[in-house]
Amino acid sequence: MTFTLWYLTVGVLLVLMALTGSVLKRLPMTAAMFYVAAGLILSMSSVGLLRLDVIRDAPLLERFTEVAVVISLFGAGLKLRLPIRNRRWIPPLLLASVGMAITVALVAVAGVASLGLSVGAAVLLGALLAPTDPVLASEVQVEHAADKERLRFTLTGEAGLNDGTAFPFVMLGLGLLGGHELGASAIRWMAVDVFWAIAAGLAVGTLCGSAVGRLVVHLRRDHREAVGTDDFLALGLIALAYGAAILIHSYGFLSVFAAGLALRRIEREYSGEDAPPEVRAAAHATDEDATDPDKAPAYMAEAVLGFNQQLERLGEVAVVLVLGGLLTQVAWSITTVLFIAALFLVVRPLASFISLLGTRLTTRQRVLVAWFGVRGVGSVYYLAFALTHGVTGSDARVLADVTLMAVAASVVVHGISVTPLMRRYAHQRELRHHARADATASSPSTTAAKRS
Repeated sequence: MTFTLWYLTVGVLLVLMALTGSVLKRLPMTAAMFYVAAGLILSMSSVGLLRLDVIRDAPLLERFTEVAVVISLFGAGLKLRLPIRNRRWIPPLLLASVGMAITVALVAVAGVASLGLSVGAAVLLGALLAPTDPVLASEVQVEHAADKERLRFTLTGEAGLNDGTAFPFVMLGLGLLGGHELGASAIRWMAVDVFWAIAAGLAVGTLCGSAVGRLVVHLRRDHREAVGTDDFLALGLIALAYGAAILIHSYGFLSVFAAGLALRRIEREYSGEDAPPEVRAAAHATDEDATDPDKAPAYMAEAVLGFNQQLERLGEVAVVLVLGGLLTQVAWSITTVLFIAALFLVVRPLASFISLLGTRLTTRQRVLVAWFGVRGVGSVYYLAFALTHGVTGSDARVLADVTLMAVAASVVVHGISVTPLMRRYAHQRELRHHARADATASSPSTTAAKRS
């Protein structure tokens, strides 16, 4: 009977979201807010359909969220079409490195001072809460591969990178708690967990994405083979990049993101720097589109991205439902609420503004970057990872309560604000664009050129 009720519940929820999706885009709310509420209801004792314990079921939760994150990271990489040498990459790189370190440090200090955590547990909490989320932040990310808008590109690039760059700080926190070897003066941590794991993860992902992308394009353009298997291509490349990175003890999250970037780079090499008309894997597409010498690279990239985005939506539903169910176990306190408010209103803005000094982002863009530090599935994954790697007792309880509350609060406050703020931002950009166009049209040189 329980399984039947799950069929009915999930069916009603998915159909409802499908029917109201366009409406939600116009309202100050997101689908994730409904998923959290649904999970909360399903976990109540009177319903009892969702019975999970974050500490007891941490191994299951770790694998569950791991899959959702890697799928989303691969999609984030596929959306970013600009080459790494482009200056628009500077802000996300700074946020994922300098901003990450500042956030971990500030959260650690606050964790020791206000929550009574040990230094190791406080550093670990900083690592859990520092990464922004590629799963729940879709409303502020680039909308397609040709989208070069600076704010959206920055937030997408940061979310893709910092789920991997948070890992060294997770290992540092575990090491300070005695659950991971740091070496004398943390030399081993610096050499292995920072330099090797980051560099190797990016390298193996780039290698996998490039090799698979070139092979598929070659088979389709020259031999009209490997057609109609874009779903297998997406899943296979994700698994290959992630598995290969883990095998050599590097960061799989960075590897999967790099694989998505590499696959898009292959498309860009064949199609040119300027994005061609998007070739989407729609139901009416034919094998001729996939094997056409001019369209094949773009078709491959867009077809894989389209399938991956469908997986992302399903993953979001599943993970956020579980998140809502876990909230019934959280011990709410005014100290924790104030801590999370400081994370959103002080720590994130301070880390963002410091790391973005000297970049080309406008003040308005920096303010929005500072606000939209969406916490989500990545934080839940790192929490489960820490719990399965030796964190127990009161530390485990505090980390679980604060992390789950922070993610839930982010779903609500960022979900409420994303539609009006991004709509206002888009309107202001349009007004400035028209003003510059009018100024250019009315300038003396333009007028003289028209007369001549």
